[in-house]
Amino acid sequence: MAQVTTGTLVKVLCCMCGVPITPNASNTCPTCLASQSDVTKGISTEATLHQCRGCQRWHVDSGKWMACELESRDLMSLCLKNVNGLNKSSSNSESVRLVDAGWIWTEPHSMRLKVRLTVQKEVQVGTILQQSFVVVFIVRNQQCIECQAEFRQGSWKSLVQVRQRVGHKRTFLYLEQLILKHGAHRGTLNIETFRDGMDFYFPDKGKAARFITFLENVVPIKCKTSKKLIGTDDKSNISNFKYTNLVEICPLCKEDLLYLPAKTARNLGNISRLVLVKNVTNVIHLIDPLSGQTAQLSPEVYWRDPIRPIITAGRSRFTRYVVLGKEAVILERNVSKKSATRRNKEKLATLTVAKEDDLGVNDLQIEERSHVGYLMKAGDIAVGYDLVDVQLVDDEAEEARAAGKFPDVIMLRKLYGGAATNEIDATKQRMFKLQRLEADIVDASKAKKDKKDKENDEMDEEDFLREIEADKEMRLNMNLYKTEVAMKKEKEDAATEDDDDDDQQVRLDELLDGLVLDDGPDKDMGEVQIDEDLPWGGIYQ
Repeated sequence: MAQVTTGTLVKVLCCMCGVPITPNASNTCPTCLASQSDVTKGISTEATLHQCRGCQRWHVDSGKWMACELESRDLMSLCLKNVNGLNKSSSNSESVRLVDAGWIWTEPHSMRLKVRLTVQKEVQVGTILQQSFVVVFIVRNQQCIECQAEFRQGSWKSLVQVRQRVGHKRTFLYLEQLILKHGAHRGTLNIETFRDGMDFYFPDKGKAARFITFLENVVPIKCKTSKKLIGTDDKSNISNFKYTNLVEICPLCKEDLLYLPAKTARNLGNISRLVLVKNVTNVIHLIDPLSGQTAQLSPEVYWRDPIRPIITAGRSRFTRYVVLGKEAVILERNVSKKSATRRNKEKLATLTVAKEDDLGVNDLQIEERSHVGYLMKAGDIAVGYDLVDVQLVDDEAEEARAAGKFPDVIMLRKLYGGAATNEIDATKQRMFKLQRLEADIVDASKAKKDKKDKENDEMDEEDFLREIEADKEMRLNMNLYKTEVAMKKEKEDAATEDDDDDDQQVRLDELLDGLVLDDGPDKDMGEVQIDEDLPWGGIYQ
C-alpha cells in the first residue's frame, strides 16, 4: 500500500527583525520592507488647481480651460496630471505604477480636493511594494480670458442683433426659453433687450456664428453681416475687425390669421387660402381651422414673397366665447385635394358658442367647425377671432369676407385656470414658473419708462403664459418648474383623470421638481433669486 506524505510549509526568519515569514526574494517581512523603502518618495502630496470663479471652469494649460463637475472623471484626470513624480516615463525600471485613485469627500466650500492614490513599485528584484496615500489639491481662484473680457468696455468682437418687426414680445419670450433650454447663451459677454429685439455680444466670430446657426434651427430668419476695421498692423499684415450680424426673424407669429395668395395655396397641397399659423419653428406650420389640413411654409418661400397677416394675434383682437355644446365632424374624402391627417380629422368638431359679453343680453349663438373642438366641452371659455364685425387690412380678403366666404368665428384655444375666470391673481394660481435670462434692459426712456410700455410688457408675458398652458408641443421645448400651488396639489393628490380628451393642459409630470436651476458651469448657483411677486412666477439668474 502506497504511503502518502504531506508537505509542511517552510518558514524563514526575517533578516531584520527575526519574525517567521513566508520565504520571498528579499527574506524581509512587509513591515521592515516598508520601513526601509518608501514607494511614495518623489511624489508630491500637495498640488494647486486654478478655477475661474465666474464660469466655474478649471485651468488645464497654455490658457486652456475645461468645464467639469466635482468628483467627475475629467476632474480626476486633471488632478492626476498635476501630481509631480507620478507621470514618470514607464521605460524606467524604478517607475511608480498607479493602481487605484478615489475621491475623499470634502466640504464644497473648503477650497480643497482630496484624492486617495494607491501605487506600486518594485523595490527589489521580484519584490513589489504597494502603498496608499492622500494628495491634497488646493483650489485657487483665477479669472479666465473670457471672464476678464466681460469687465472691459468694448471687448466684444462680434455682435448679433436679433430683431422682429411686430408689436409684441411673445416671440422673444419663447426664444428666451429655447436659449435657456439648449444653453445657447453660454459664451456671451453681455445680453441687452429692447422692445423689438435682443443684442448678444460675443468675444469672437466663431461663437457668434454658432449662435446664428442655433437661431436658424429654431426660427425662420435672414441674416446680414457687416464688419468695421478697428486697427491694422502693416508690418505683420494683421487687421482687427468688429463684426455685426443683423438677424431678422419672420414677423409671422403663432395664431396669426393669413389669407394666402392663390398660387401659394396651390403649391402647399391645395390648402384653403384662409389659414392659421399653428406654430413657428425653422419652418412656418399652417393649419386650416375648418378642415384640419396642415402645410409647411419654408423660410425661403416666405422671404421671396412675404405674406402679411390679415389679423395679428393679440389680446385686443381676441374675443372671449362660452362653449355651449359640440358635435364631432366626419369629413368626406376629396381625392383631388390633399386630405387632413387622421390625427387632425379626429380633432375636428362643430362648436356651438356664444360671446361672453352677450350672455344675458341676447340669445345669439354661433355654430362653426374648429380644429381645437376636441378640447372643448360645455361651459369652457375660449378665445377666437370674430370675423363678422371686423375690418381686414387686405382688400382681397375683405371682399371675400363681405361676400360671406369666411366663417363667422375662428376658435384659437381654450383658456385654463384663472385666465378663464378673469381672476386678478391668475399668475399666482399657476402650477408652473419659468426661468428668465439675465439681460440688461436698454431703452431710450430707461430712466423713466412709460407706464404704457410696462403694461404692454406685462400683457405680453401673460399672453405668452396662456399660450404655454394651451400648447403641449410648445412646452416640450422649455423647462417648467413647480410652484407652491403644484406642490400642494401633488401632496393632496388632487390631480384626477379627466373624462374629456383634453391633452393640452399642464400636467404635474411635465414640471421639474427643483427650484434651484442649474445653468451649467458658467453660472454661480448662489446668484439664483426667486420672487413670487413677479408676473413670471419668477426665477431670475
